Amino acid sequence: MAKKLAVIGAGLMGSGIAQVSAQAGWDVVLRDVTDEALARGKGGIEASYEKFVAKGKLAASDAEAALARITTTTDMEAAAEADIVVEAVFERIDVKREIFQTLDKLVKDEAVLASNTSAIPITKIAAATSRPERVVGTHFFSPVPMMQLCELVRGYKTSDETLATARQFAESVGKTCVVVNRDVAGFVTTRLISALVVEAAKLYESGVASAEDIDTACKLGFGHAMGPLATADLTGIDILLHATDNIYTESQDEKFAPPEIMRRMVDAGDIGRKSGQGFYEH
Repeated sequence: MAKKLAVIGAGLMGSGIAQVSAQAGWDVVLRDVTDEALARGKGGIEASYEKFVAKGKLAASDAEAALARITTTTDMEAAAEADIVVEAVFERIDVKREIFQTLDKLVKDEAVLASNTSAIPITKIAAATSRPERVVGTHFFSPVPMMQLCELVRGYKTSDETLATARQFAESVGKTCVVVNRDVAGFVTTRLISALVVEAAKLYESGVASAEDIDTACKLGFGHAMGPLATADLTGIDILLHATDNIYTESQDEKFAPPEIMRRMVDAGDIGRKSGQGFYEH
């Protein structure tokens, strides 16, 4: 299997995908719009490798070799030689479509174009290209080096061959795949967590139970590793609000309508761990 990967976006997700891919032997070019963003992304990868080495989970020589397989650039043209391109930028359809339009003109005919979106229909992104059959969703989970899952999403025109290539790629970097056969907004995982977080936030908002008790109920009653409100704090309440809004807009299903408390928390800047305050203090 071909081994050249381009990752568009050097944020938490993009750098995580670059990290696991380089470790698995892929030659990776990581692209972002500024040198500062690239330096942050590369620095995060180095720090993560160092942790794995310190814990004895990765040989220092392997970490060094993996790091050497990652090059960074602000030039989109660097994606031209890639066999697979994974876009991992902010969850906005206009931004993603613009990137895919550009990539469509640059990459090889046989290249697979993948989006790491968690909620935007792949068909809408693929429609910006002249090759919708070569576009697929590869939804990784954060933090990418730790999380085992990759959700593969088939757009309306995604070919079997493209889906198979995406699966080979995800499995080659150590992930277990689930396949979403129908391109609904939010796919499987984001729909499930959104419905759970929305209901948990409503219960909390109306004073039915404390955040701690709602989360304990899910952990001990259902065997969840983490409760929905703690998950919202970890993911970022702003990110989950954006995802649930996307799903609600597409589906008009009331269970995805975010409660007012989530909007007010985002307005106030209480967006979870990254701000020090969400449903919990951090």
